[in-house]
Amino acid sequence: MDLIKIAEEAFKTQTKEFPAFKSGDTITVSYRIIEGNKERIQDFRGDVIRISGHQDKKRFTLRKVSNGVGVERIFPMDSPFIENIVVNKYGKVRRAKLYYLRALTGKKARIKERKA
Repeated sequence: MDLIKIAEEAFKTQTKEFPAFKSGDTITVSYRIIEGNKERIQDFRGDVIRISGHQDKKRFTLRKVSNGVGVERIFPMDSPFIENIVVNKYGKVRRAKLYYLRALTGKKARIKERKA
């Protein structure tokens, strides 16, 4: 028996069901933040620029522009701090990794919308 797999199954938490999304989609992640003894939920809305990993270990990177500064954040899918995910727009892109958006600003950085 593989001890790593046994340990992972022992500590496996109940995974939440999230809507399906792909690269190019605009989503809002409600993330639970703990500051000292206070706890609050903060929304992070941005474009999915990549999805990496496999099976339960998937991660996705969101990018948004806040006050003219690009902000990227990586979220693990199995994080217990993610409350929910809402898909706001479905993007029409031809690549899986949208790193080229980092160099674009303004109207050039738009992603066309596809029908759900």
